[in-house]
Formats: sequence, structure tokens, C-alpha cells
Amino acid sequence: MKKILVIGGGAMGSAFTIPCIENNNKVTITEPYSKTFIRDLSSKNKFHSSLKINLSKKLKFKDFSLGLLQEKFDLIVIALSLSGIDFIGEKLKELKIKTPMLVLTKGLKYEKKNNKILTISEQLKKNYKGMNISVLKGPCLAKELARKNQTSVIIANKNIKIAKQIGKQISTSYYLIDFSKDILGVEVCSSIKNIYSMIIGAGQSLNMSSSLFQKSIIEMQYLTKYFKGKESTTLGLAGVGDLYVSAAGGRNSKMGSYLGKGFTFKKAKKKFMPNDTIEGEQLVREIAPFILKKINKKRIPLMIKLINAILKNKKLNI
Repeated sequence: MKKILVIGGGAMGSAFTIPCIENNNKVTITEPYSKTFIRDLSSKNKFHSSLKINLSKKLKFKDFSLGLLQEKFDLIVIALSLSGIDFIGEKLKELKIKTPMLVLTKGLKYEKKNNKILTISEQLKKNYKGMNISVLKGPCLAKELARKNQTSVIIANKNIKIAKQIGKQISTSYYLIDFSKDILGVEVCSSIKNIYSMIIGAGQSLNMSSSLFQKSIIEMQYLTKYFKGKESTTLGLAGVGDLYVSAAGGRNSKMGSYLGKGFTFKKAKKKFMPNDTIEGEQLVREIAPFILKKINKKRIPLMIKLINAILKNKKLNI
């Protein structure tokens, strides 16, 4: 039995507690920002308003504090949004936390000062090199995990023994874990798939979407290799697997369908998805300055077309 702290009470962080608890761990969850999730998790029934289920009574909720981070845990899980990474990175640096960490957050960060793209693990280690970081990615929808539908994910760490130790702590009969040493490739794939799921969603027929899927994989392979990841990782759970889930039914794919019908991004967002977060759009705006300056545009024509459509608010022509 291990003690696990999950930082982030949103859908994924909360769903992740389910296999952890079923694997006989003592799990504590905390939420730094959202009043809604704090209310959900601190309530008697622990009804999660996003997952639409009652979480386990064994799940312990505590208010976020520096004191909580200093408690003795065997694993700290970071399930915050991308905007919360700098915040938690500073807190962990301040306390010099050495507890093994598992990052669920997906995304990339553009460092303007050095004109460089950073993965989440690189961003955290930039703040504090003493962190022992693994990342967990793959085709995992929070609501399906919460319903205990069979789910396969991948844990990456350059030290594969650490990745396997974590996998042993959290795996169940329905939560299956694969492993990789290619932490950069896994992070890059799991991020850019949000962009390509929008592109695939823009296909107005199965034939077209299938062709866009194949071309997207080629571009993902090129970009993964460019950012020092392994090209083969693109064909694994963090690449093709995650892309399939997102393209089959997610917010990014849904937005892509409106772009494919001729709507501009702003019009589609306002008319059809005013309250939805579109991760692909956020990532486009984050990394576009680097992509447009540094990457060979002929190697990633689909991404370039989507970037221009979003930044210039023009119709997507693919």
C-alpha cells in the first residue's frame, strides 16, 4: 500500500484516483483553483460534477497548501491544466520536493526568451532539476476511465525501472500500463495530436478523414523526431492511440468539423462551442511562433494550414 497525492481535482485527476484506490493505495486529492471541484471533492458524497459519479468514500480531500506538499507521499501526481504547471513547479522548487512525480498534464510551452519549445517535464525541471519525473499519456477519456472501461496508457521515464514501479502501484484489470524510455517523444505526441485531431475532424467524409489521418501521422513522425523523440513512439499509445480517441469523439475533432464546413474559428467557437476549451487551438497559439520560424513548412503542410486558419481567422482549406 502506497500513499499517493493527486494535485488537480478536474475530470482526469479525479478519475485517476479510481484505479489508484482499487489497487489498495491511500489516495489524497487536492485542488488549488476551482471552487466547483473543491466543493465536489469536499462534499459528503463526493459527487463529481464533471464525471457525474460519486467518487470513492476512501478518497481523502485536503485543501491545497505547502504543508500538504511536505507530507510524506510515495507518489505525487500532477493533473493540473497547462496554465497551472508554472505555479506547481515554483511550489515544488521552493520546498525541494524529491518525491517521485507522475505528470498527467498534456501540452507544450514556447519559451520566447530562448526561442525554444519545452515539454511539461522540461518546464518543471527548468524550475527545479531535482525532480524525479515520469509522464503518463495515452488514449484515456476521463469519463470512460471513471466507468472502469478498459483503458491503456503509457508511462515514460528515462529510467524504465521507475516507470514500472509506478505502473505496479496504479494498474488494475481495466487500467493497463505500457512503458517507454522516450519521455520526449511521448510528451510531444500526446500534445500535437490535439492539433491533428482538429484537422482530421475537418474531413467531410470517412474517406477524406482517413486520408487526413494518414497524412497527420506522417507529420507527427517528422515533428516527434525533430524534437528529439523517437519516430516509432508516434505509432504507439501516445501517438496513433491518442490521436484515434481524439479524432473519434472529442472537442478538438468537433471544432475541426465546423472548420471543415467553412466556418472560421471565431465564428464556430462563438456559435457552437462558446463554453468549451479547445486544446488544439490553445496549443496552436502557444507554439506557432516557433513552428512558423523554425520548421520546414513543406514537411508539415496540414499543421501550417490550421495555424494560419486560426491565427488569421480564415476558412480552413485542406
